Amino acid sequence: MGTWRGLRVAFILGSLFMILLIIVYWDDVGGFNLYPLHDPKHESLHSDSDPQATTGQPRSLFTSRENTSSAFNSHTTAPSTTLVPEEKGGEAEQQTNDEEKNTQERVEEEIREDEEKETSSATEEEREQEARKQRIMDVCSGKDAVEFPGRTRAFEQIPNRELDHLIVDDTHQIIYCYVPKVACTNWKRVMVVLSQSVISPSSGKPYTDPEAVPPDLVHNSSLHLTFAKPNEDFYRQFGSVMLRRYGNLSGSLPETAAEAFAAGIKPTFQQFITYLLDPETEKEGIFNEHWRQVYRLCHPCQVKYDFIGRLETLEPDAEHLLKLLEVDHLLHFPSGARNRTATSWERDWFKQIPTLVKRELYKLYEPDFELFGYPKPDSVIHR
Repeated sequence: MGTWRGLRVAFILGSLFMILLIIVYWDDVGGFNLYPLHDPKHESLHSDSDPQATTGQPRSLFTSRENTSSAFNSHTTAPSTTLVPEEKGGEAEQQTNDEEKNTQERVEEEIREDEEKETSSATEEEREQEARKQRIMDVCSGKDAVEFPGRTRAFEQIPNRELDHLIVDDTHQIIYCYVPKVACTNWKRVMVVLSQSVISPSSGKPYTDPEAVPPDLVHNSSLHLTFAKPNEDFYRQFGSVMLRRYGNLSGSLPETAAEAFAAGIKPTFQQFITYLLDPETEKEGIFNEHWRQVYRLCHPCQVKYDFIGRLETLEPDAEHLLKLLEVDHLLHFPSGARNRTATSWERDWFKQIPTLVKRELYKLYEPDFELFGYPKPDSVIHR
């Protein structure tokens, strides 16, 4: 009897022990959870108010079936599946930050490059301007051994009639010397807008857009003291003189330009050059502005110009000048085709001109070539 009772007690204790083992084992593998479950979609893995978050432990030991083996780890070790979303989020955030940083750096680099280009361009233009002005100073001082009338005279010795190409804008303290057929129409338009002295008939206010200023208005002799005569005046003053002297015409000349052109009577290019080189022409007074030397139009040896423009670099020169004058916010230089002589025309015109005559013509304009840095036209002189 005592033996049977001992076996019963042993069986009961053994059963209780097995039940306890089953309960513990089932809890660990996730059959049921001893801790409150939290939805990971609505809980932060690292909350400042969560004590476990400071130790890096997850808020829940819930794992997916694919990672049940992690349940056998110590509770102090966070399952890998609970860390994956945080690692991915951190990497994505870091990648976004890196991309934003790289984009910002690229933008800053592009801005620096643009500023460097602008500075470099401005510096190059400034150097070019200094070179142009220095060349004029050298020629005027006699370093290049090129002599021309009026090189050493003082400004006060220049007759007033020879200053009619200097246009003055007192408001902006600008003096502009225009050379016919060298973008002078558009530059005169700019001067009209800056001076605000001409009223637009359409608005009743001064012109603000240079392109809106009519060309015939800027060439009005009463406005700028410019030469704007029609063909009739040219025919009477110059064409008829050339024809009488060098045309070998019998009889009287037509009285008007229209009659002369209708009859096919007009000066040739060779007669025009002969007229320019004729000593009698010089005795009759200064050349017409359209073929007068630039040094006689603008007097670069007497007027110290701050800016020297060239037709070949018209656009960058105009942009640079308006910035220097601090008026680039007020207007822009008008766009348009430049009036330049084609090389083929030049070649055809000079084809029939004797070499000696071409050399004499070059000597007539040599000071301009030297003052403004144009190469000696060997192709014209020696052909």
